[in-house]
Amino acid sequence: MTRNLQYVPYGYEPPVETHKGTMIFYDTFEQITARELEIFAETGAALSFKKLVLYPLHEETVRRMWKQPIRSYYKRVDNLGEWQREQALSTVVIESWEGKRKNYTPIEAAIRFLAEKYTSPLFLYMNPETANLCASYASFDEWIRNVRLVLSTEPLELHPKLAQYRNRWNTVEEAINRQSKVDKEHHEL
Repeated sequence: MTRNLQYVPYGYEPPVETHKGTMIFYDTFEQITARELEIFAETGAALSFKKLVLYPLHEETVRRMWKQPIRSYYKRVDNLGEWQREQALSTVVIESWEGKRKNYTPIEAAIRFLAEKYTSPLFLYMNPETANLCASYASFDEWIRNVRLVLSTEPLELHPKLAQYRNRWNTVEEAINRQSKVDKEHHEL
């Protein structure tokens, strides 16, 4: 077995990592506008994430969650790909795992897959309606301990489980304000 020796000068300290984890936009992307995608990208940049993942849900998942018709998966992915090419952002990735599965994927299975594939900590970016719907599932207590939620806006109606786990989610504004306070304190040191 070969040994890879690395020589460093005396007193060397590795640089502090300024970017962290992954933020995942968990949505159908049926009615998402380019401006909302830009807000997601700006939020990811403001919060210093290494990777931003767009996770479009498959039609079967959407049918089970919302019980409403939706455009086909590949059309929504094509729209996201077009936006990604226009923006030319290297940190944004479109996750196509649900498209490969071609059937219903529970959120806990999706989170498990994403946790294995992307660097932690994981943050799920959702709109309030999706967050309330996910909070209504029995598995919510299990997976909310492993991820944090970032909601696009403050929910008008708050699911009781979302209220119970208030320490596990923030709105975009709260998250950015909190990050700016941390950055300010870090620069003062």
